[in-house]
Order: sequence, then C-alpha cells, then structure tokens
Amino acid sequence: MKPTDKTNVMRVLESKKIPYACHTYEADPTLTGAQIAALLGEEPDHVFKTLVTRGRSNQYYVFVVPVEAELDLKKAAKAVGEKSVEMIHQKELLPLTGYVHGGCSPIGMKKAFPTRIHRSAEGMEKICVSAGRVGAQIELNPEDLRAAARCEYADLVP
Repeated sequence: MKPTDKTNVMRVLESKKIPYACHTYEADPTLTGAQIAALLGEEPDHVFKTLVTRGRSNQYYVFVVPVEAELDLKKAAKAVGEKSVEMIHQKELLPLTGYVHGGCSPIGMKKAFPTRIHRSAEGMEKICVSAGRVGAQIELNPEDLRAAARCEYADLVP
C-alpha cells in the first residue's frame, strides 16, 4: 500500500500515535464477514463490522460487533439509553459517515457518534475493523480502538 493510499482511518490512528497493521484483500461485494476473516487468516470472532443506527430520539449510534454476529437492537438501545434503535438505510451511510457499505469504520467518521463495541473484544490482544474502504482492514488492540473512536464496551448480540 502506497502512502497515497492511506485512508482517513490510518491518518487518525497515526495522528494519535496508535499502532496498527493494515491488511488488504481483493475487494468483492459478495464476500461475507466470515470469508473476509478467512482471507485475513483470522478467526471470525476477531473481525468486527461497524453498524450505524438511529435512535427514537433521531440521534445516530455506531455499534461494532463480530462479523458473524447479529446486532440485538434491544440490547443496543439499552446500551445507549434509547427506547429503540433501527438500522439506517444503506443510502444514508455515505453522506452521514463518509464511508460506503462494506468499508465503514468506527474511526474517522465525518462526525463523532456515540459508539459501543461488543464486550467480546474486551481483553483480546487484537481485533480487525474496516480501514475505511472495501478491501482493507485495520488490526489493532481493542483498547486503542476505544481510544480512537471514544467507544465503550457493551453487550450487543443475542
């Protein structure tokens, strides 16, 4: 990867002096999270996806969960003090976050939204999240992710 290929995620991490490793793979919109984990040589529970929701209050929230897990909307709402949350429409993602579907990262969004990461990441040595574009993942310590995205751990999956 050339320096000109850096994503906003990488620039944010470097500005905060947070160590990371970037892994790339052939971008293919048909790949599942488990397939991406396999391409990275990682267990699926160490690779996380970023999901964006809107609460009943119209506030946006970001949730980071393992790629094979499903976000439990009731647990997610409870984690952010909302009565309910719902996934945003895919067409809203780019204008809201600056990221496309499949390349959304909890780091470096256009605006900082309250963010929660599934508690399974707590205590792990490393996890992977999107590097801010399809075909690239960032590997970092979950505590460093918490610092970069100002997120908290929460119970988010069934």
